[in-house]
Amino acid sequence: MNASAETLRRERIDAVRELAATHLSAAQRPLVEDFAREYFRQLDTDDLAERTPEDLCGALLSHWQFGAVRAPGRPRVRVLSPTVAEHGWASRHSVIEIVNDDMPFLVDSTAAEINRQGLTLHLIVHPIFAVERGADGSVTTIRSRNEAPQAARESWMHIEVDRLVDPQQRSELVAGIERVLGDVRAAVEDWQAMLARLHEATAELVAMPASLPPALVAESHAFLEWLADNHLTLLGYRQHDLVTEQGQDALRLVPGSGLGVLRESETEKAAGHVALLPANSRALAHAPTPLVIVTKANTRSTVHRPGYTDYVGVKRYDAQGQVVGEHRFLGLFTTTAYSARVSETPLLRGKVEAIAERAGLPPGGHLAKALDHILETYPRDELFQISDDELYEQALGILALGDRQRLRLFVRRDPFYRFVSCLVYVPREAYATDLRIKFQRILMEAFAGSSASRCARRRASCRPSIARSSRSSSLPPHGAGPTSCAMR
Repeated sequence: MNASAETLRRERIDAVRELAATHLSAAQRPLVEDFAREYFRQLDTDDLAERTPEDLCGALLSHWQFGAVRAPGRPRVRVLSPTVAEHGWASRHSVIEIVNDDMPFLVDSTAAEINRQGLTLHLIVHPIFAVERGADGSVTTIRSRNEAPQAARESWMHIEVDRLVDPQQRSELVAGIERVLGDVRAAVEDWQAMLARLHEATAELVAMPASLPPALVAESHAFLEWLADNHLTLLGYRQHDLVTEQGQDALRLVPGSGLGVLRESETEKAAGHVALLPANSRALAHAPTPLVIVTKANTRSTVHRPGYTDYVGVKRYDAQGQVVGEHRFLGLFTTTAYSARVSETPLLRGKVEAIAERAGLPPGGHLAKALDHILETYPRDELFQISDDELYEQALGILALGDRQRLRLFVRRDPFYRFVSCLVYVPREAYATDLRIKFQRILMEAFAGSSASRCARRRASCRPSIARSSRSSSLPPHGAGPTSCAMR
């Protein structure tokens, strides 16, 4: 920052602090002085310059007064569209004020909810304070988090979005943010307990019945250990028993097992929860293998990222090797998981080795290297879900394209009949956004899809989303790793 910009920043903040002091009692001034200094520390100089000291002061004092008293463990959220006549200060945007215990995922989760409600985020101010409160929840001290390392941390968010005139819209935004913050709190508070359940499920695999293939047991065990090593952000957990209900296979929730975003509701606690298995899931539920099922859930995450959540089901067995239930983990694969090499990823490494061996290409040759590249850059979520036979057919089909200027569509139906996954390849020079949109529309119509989403990530980090009706990729040029979209 140059000297003139720094001078402007200092002068503007000093003006705001002096103006704020005229509205405060002598007892409040020292608290708000510390609050203001940290509040504006990370605000861009341009944002400071385009707002008057009066409006900056109004925003500062509004947030301070709103968060001055807060019950422990409870977020405070409100949305206002400030005007001089009603609030004494103005903004061309609506303002969201949030005061909450500091924890991971607050900003990205809140921003995702704002976007979900069709709003544009124009500004976010997010200081984190070290706060001490009295028995009545009122602030007694508030300082920079670096000045009081032992004090409780609080997140204060000032967010500006498209102006909302309708009170009902503001109420819906508040309700949505409160719901998301509740999910974030549940996931963060239960993270250690969910990790413990993951370790327990891993330990159970060590004592698998001898009737199960030892190599598969070892690889499944390695995969769960891999997940626990910062490759899955755990959001929820439940344990189910496989039972017979009304003559049909069903999964019955084990009471008290729900954690994170899968905590039991009051209704589930009172009456229990039993879900009948669809016909296409019954055979897979009873089959002794696979031990671990990796797919996408039907719900979008409200925590961290708005994509469809990753589902990891670990079968539970009795001493005779019969499936008796499952451990169900809900989460999001981390960036580390998507950037890991396929050869280093349990469950995937054996799959791609089998494909390469089955292809029988001369080791080290051009085609063998091309096949390795195809498998390494194949959409990672698809690689977890696709069967060996389907992967072999698609990988060899992609290999056959080579440098030929041809269009090719690869289709895979989800075994649970929730979606169809499509990868579409077009020549590099023909690829354009309007072509991708056109192809997506064609696929939507062909599969009677009701919604679509796509992943813009490249290569192995691409994460296709789940759709109930069908799923389609975007249209990468030859030689680029495929990206994906989802149609519901």
